[in-house]
Amino acid sequence: METRSTIDRRPAQELRSRCRSGEFKQPTTGFAPGFAQANLLVLPKEDAFDFLLFCQRNPKPCPLLEVTEPGDPEPKQIAPAADLRTDLPLYRIYRNGELVGEVQDVRELWRPDLVAFLLGCSFTFETALLRAGLGVRQLEETLPDGSAKNVPMYRTNIPCRTAGKFSGPLVVSMRPYTPADAVKAATVTARYPSVHGAPIQIGDPSSIGIQHLDRPDWGNAVTIRPGEVPVFWACGVTPQAAVIQSKPSFAIAHAPGHMFVTDVTDEELAV
Repeated sequence: METRSTIDRRPAQELRSRCRSGEFKQPTTGFAPGFAQANLLVLPKEDAFDFLLFCQRNPKPCPLLEVTEPGDPEPKQIAPAADLRTDLPLYRIYRNGELVGEVQDVRELWRPDLVAFLLGCSFTFETALLRAGLGVRQLEETLPDGSAKNVPMYRTNIPCRTAGKFSGPLVVSMRPYTPADAVKAATVTARYPSVHGAPIQIGDPSSIGIQHLDRPDWGNAVTIRPGEVPVFWACGVTPQAAVIQSKPSFAIAHAPGHMFVTDVTDEELAV
């Protein structure tokens, strides 16, 4: 029987190393299968308490995996020796709520007052979906240039609970299934509450304010085949929607779909 101390964590570490070198630049869906992936939001210490409270009040889209000490880029609990300034494929930079750029390395932007929040990501439970015989559409399709698709993500009309300066809409990711498989997917993903858990809505996008499935706010549209329905999970891009609405002076985030891959396995997070 494999124990925590004997788990081979090299696949996660090797992917982070490829990000650090600049070799890996694409969405992380389907990579390092079996290891938990995480959303990233980095804020000045002056905004950290408000955002921590925002996560506590909105645990479905913002399930906390780790919070670092101010100025420390190492997530010591979920990926010792990793560096949050270099070990993601792509970062987004926000100033006063405005997206001002995307970069592969944020070492020059790092400051002693910055606090990093790592939040569970639904890419984590995709391995469990595949083990259950449930396909993951964005892994099955490619863009016209042959590159990988990113999961489609949408703003909803569901407001998150406000905390201090932070407010904003719930963001969801979508994967299509037949109604029977949607029920099965809900059962599978419910075992992983720390990476968004069960879906929040099945089959009725208009009820959560989504009018055009072929126009995701982030990511790429995927095919919904005859007999399938869209299945929506809470998404860790929700904090970026809150940054856009709440306008903190400075923030660093992952580019949607370009996650931080941890040393924690999906089964270590299962309940």
